Amino acid sequence: MLSRILGLVRDIVIAHFFGAGSGSDAFFVAFKIPNFLRRLFAEGAFSQAFVPVLSEYKIKHPKEAVQLLVDRVAGTFGLTLCGVTLLGVAGAPVLIMLFAPGFIGQEAKLLLAGDMLRLTFPYLLFISLTAFSGAILNTYGRFAVPAFTPVLLNLSLIAAVFLLSPHLSQPVMALAWGVLAAGLAQLLFQLPFLLGVGLLPRPKLKPKQEGVSRIMRLMIPALFGVSVSQINLLLDTVLASFLETGSISWLYYSDRLSELPLGVFGIAIGTVILPSLSKDHAKDSSSRFGETLDWAVRMVLLVGLPAALALFVLAEPLIATLFHYGALTDNDVIRSAESLRAYSLGLVAFMLVKVLAPGYFARQDTKTPVSIAIKAMAANMVLNLILVFPLAHAGLALATSISAFLNAGLLWWGLHKAGLYQTQTNWLKYGLWLMLANGLMVVAIWWGSPEVEIWLNWGALERITRLAMLCVGGVALYIVMLLACGLRLRHLRR
Repeated sequence: MLSRILGLVRDIVIAHFFGAGSGSDAFFVAFKIPNFLRRLFAEGAFSQAFVPVLSEYKIKHPKEAVQLLVDRVAGTFGLTLCGVTLLGVAGAPVLIMLFAPGFIGQEAKLLLAGDMLRLTFPYLLFISLTAFSGAILNTYGRFAVPAFTPVLLNLSLIAAVFLLSPHLSQPVMALAWGVLAAGLAQLLFQLPFLLGVGLLPRPKLKPKQEGVSRIMRLMIPALFGVSVSQINLLLDTVLASFLETGSISWLYYSDRLSELPLGVFGIAIGTVILPSLSKDHAKDSSSRFGETLDWAVRMVLLVGLPAALALFVLAEPLIATLFHYGALTDNDVIRSAESLRAYSLGLVAFMLVKVLAPGYFARQDTKTPVSIAIKAMAANMVLNLILVFPLAHAGLALATSISAFLNAGLLWWGLHKAGLYQTQTNWLKYGLWLMLANGLMVVAIWWGSPEVEIWLNWGALERITRLAMLCVGGVALYIVMLLACGLRLRHLRR
């Protein structure tokens, strides 16, 4: 939660100083490329392959064997990342033209993005090793440290804007320097905690060791699976680069708001249940495995549904209150709200994917999610091309949302068909409670929110006060209605 709130503060600062112009477009592309690869190599394919194997080693092998596995994975993984990083820095201009071909012909924007990428690309090395460290800590029940680590990225970028940008001829370059500094800071921050669990890596290169080989075999299909969703996002950027200036920034600001509940809750549940599911699978406890998945889906709906509805109803108020200062214009608010509504339609599906996919990864099945993700990617590409013409940047967001529902639905069906997802009792009653509580909340916040023009003309204090009243009032009504229906804390416990 702290990380996501500071992330919003970071984006407010960026919007205030740089708005939605060519400089911010260039930075968001230069930052998205190493982030794309990070999610492939680190938090995505690597973690999904590494955590189940590490959990198995923890249960079935002595501590010395676990340490040896960590050392050899660190050596193989680290050397691979170094090679990729060197290639990325050397080929920065080519990568920008590949990922944002719409910049070709806009010489200043293209050069600026290339210069930024040379600074942001090494972030891949540092943050991937940070994710490796975090996977170890999560497996040993130390969830707080990896969850807190992204706070350092947000603090670094905020500091770069205020302390470094006034001294640069191109102030927006400070953001790229901030990303580089953050990557190193996040890695160094986790090392003492690895020492605390007795698993500080001592890198050794032996890729043919049994555990390392198994992780690499699991990574290959997982790499394709994770790359599908990331390719979808990159395809959005590629198409948005051909749209009017500001489109990439509008998608970024709206995506950041939809990422708030996803990151605070959806990704958090997925992170927590993966070691638990891996342990249940290793102990051959299928009943606990299925119950954990069902509990996770219930929790996602409990938080995801009201969050999605609130984002849809309060799209302009949220964008205006958080970002409409300094360089961000009235038009930027309206256009960002369009894509925010489109993203909000798929929020529940995004969250469900995060909690259903671990049901496959925990069993070391990385192939099934790949085939499902490829189908979702194909649907997204077709929908992108259909919807981008009538809806512009909002069409790209809507295509992403629709394909997320296809992905989540197929993941659920596969688990259900295999008998791994065990539906618990009282689902009909639980669904009715959610419908009544969400309906009351939507009516209340819609009735209490004035016209968009009023939000745009209000000062910061008026916006913040009214939005806080709407959010607190909506949450209170939602909770009161659930309690009135009969929901109690014991129903939410695993």
